[in-house]
Amino acid sequence: MILGHIGARKGSKGVPGKNFRMIHGKPLIDWSLDQLLAHPLVDAVVVSTDDPEIYDHAVAKGALKIGLRPAHLATDTAGKWGVWQHALEASEALIGPVDAFLDLDCTSPLRLPEDITAALALYNIEHPDLVMSCCEARKNPYFNLVEPDATGALHVSKPLPGGVVARQQAPIVYEHAASTYVVSPAYLKRSKGLWEGRVIPYLMPPERCVDIDTPFDFRLVEFLMQEAQND
Repeated sequence: MILGHIGARKGSKGVPGKNFRMIHGKPLIDWSLDQLLAHPLVDAVVVSTDDPEIYDHAVAKGALKIGLRPAHLATDTAGKWGVWQHALEASEALIGPVDAFLDLDCTSPLRLPEDITAALALYNIEHPDLVMSCCEARKNPYFNLVEPDATGALHVSKPLPGGVVARQQAPIVYEHAASTYVVSPAYLKRSKGLWEGRVIPYLMPPERCVDIDTPFDFRLVEFLMQEAQND
């Protein structure tokens, strides 16, 4: 049993109402929700939200009826992990034990259905605690990420003996791309956060990892969607 999940909190300081805001012809949430509902490997879908409009919309499309998210999980400081734990518990009360918890981030609508398939396949092959979408980082802390010291002078964030003079010499680092996650339900139940267990990357191209956090991001994603439609 694979449970697909989307978290869609009502509040957003960067882009007010972004999760239900129209983008390229439909609400932002539907770019992820429709992928879950249509995917042949996903057995049930749940949307965790504190917004009655989003909740009713999701249930009408086929999401599980778990009720609105508790108030303590709907604040600016509420973490993803607690939301996932609540959604899993509420969903299993309706559908029984789950074998994999698949989360799609509502604000990353550029993933493709094959990304979901590939992330699930990686989870089934490697049996990690968590598969996390990532992309190769555009900046590298061993080479061109810098931070100030107490005097304000800049230094490479993670210096290596002898220094790194070319990007190709630096160790590979990835960006945590908030897009697609596959989580072991047992791990989700027993742990307090993402990093306590074995977390492995599912690598995506950076052009599919744009996360909407600002009005500029929203315009950028809409442009990329329009460009893809015209190809």
